[in-house]
Amino acid sequence: MGRPFRQYLGGPRVYACASCGTHAADLDDIVSKAFQGRHGRAYLFSSVVNVAVGPKEDRLLITGLHTVADIFCNVCGTNLGWKYEAAYEQSQKYKEGKFILEKARVVKDGQDGTW
Repeated sequence: MGRPFRQYLGGPRVYACASCGTHAADLDDIVSKAFQGRHGRAYLFSSVVNVAVGPKEDRLLITGLHTVADIFCNVCGTNLGWKYEAAYEQSQKYKEGKFILEKARVVKDGQDGTW
């Protein structure tokens, strides 16, 4: 199978997979910290890296019915959250194409020592 390609984020503060430390998202890509995941608090990001997207499914969430796909760390396979593929309510359309990372599944990686 070979070794998985990893993208390293150059920002001073990134979120990384809690299991293996692979970079997942840059602090500057946070859209909101006011989300709820399966395992507690979660963050909405405009983009993530080093993840594989699973199959799409309709899921009834707190804010209504959405089509989502779970996202997994490319290196260790840990489920980190999900990607919003489609929202059925007009007020939720802003989530489409964005990603949820669950706080319990990621760690802060402060490369500049500020975190």
